[in-house]
Amino acid sequence: MLEKIKHFLKPLLILVLVITLVFGDVSSALAARTGGRIGGGSFRSPSRTYTAPRGGGYRGGYGYGGGGFGFPFLIPFFGFGGFGSLFSILIFIALANFLIKTVRNLGGDQMGNSYDNPKVSVAKVQVGLLASGRYLQKELDQLAETADTNTASGRVMVLQEASLALLRHPEYWVSGLTETSTTGIDAAESKFNQLALAERSKFSAETLSNVNNQLRGDTKTELLAGKGELSKFTPTGEYIVASIIVGVQGNLDLPEINEVDHLQQSLQQIAAIGSDRLLAVEILWTPQAEGDTMSRDNFVVNYPNFRLIA
Repeated sequence: MLEKIKHFLKPLLILVLVITLVFGDVSSALAARTGGRIGGGSFRSPSRTYTAPRGGGYRGGYGYGGGGFGFPFLIPFFGFGGFGSLFSILIFIALANFLIKTVRNLGGDQMGNSYDNPKVSVAKVQVGLLASGRYLQKELDQLAETADTNTASGRVMVLQEASLALLRHPEYWVSGLTETSTTGIDAAESKFNQLALAERSKFSAETLSNVNNQLRGDTKTELLAGKGELSKFTPTGEYIVASIIVGVQGNLDLPEINEVDHLQQSLQQIAAIGSDRLLAVEILWTPQAEGDTMSRDNFVVNYPNFRLIA
């Protein structure tokens, strides 16, 4: 009886071992890699301020001097004495109320914004590159270490430099993706955070970050030698992925990625956003640590919606 059990146990153990090894390899192959992050900004609704006119306006009293338009101006206009001046004031108030209501109903500015809840576009541009384009990792590392992400001008500089780093070497591009949605500013921050968190969740370790001028991460040597969890990463992969996420006042229409020109146009549009419109930005890239690369399996599983362009 014992011999029969041993006879069945042996192949069963072998099968369990094979399954463990296979799934262990798959898990290792699909494990996310190190990642870098640069970002900052906020989704505050723009405030409105009122500045009182200096001189020359209606003073609300009965005076006759000072350059305002008092009753002496209104009386001759209507020619009805005291009744004429009172009637003129009522007409003036009615017209003012009408104009104020009209402006409020139309709301906002030429980009179709409402003062209470202005329109905001949340957009994402992603680029898949061959791992041979290691220049990108170095440039983004330097940008993270030196950028001022706590000011509007600093964030625009980060956006421009990251976009330019990608635009300079289209020969390494293999795939890309764009996503854009327009909503009120009240919901824009939630959408922005959703996109950013989805990308960050693909990292097993966020090894370098500069968000709102809070720099975290060590030198490249320390990243590899000082953290045991990174020792398992070996240069067996093929790809690098860079993601740019922005929150922008007004409309931002990015083309769907089907060819190289579409990706180039999207990056140029993103890079051209000025500080007067840019609310928030996130630049994310993986892998970040030197010597760490991304396998084809990892790339396909984590970025299934990328469109091939090369």
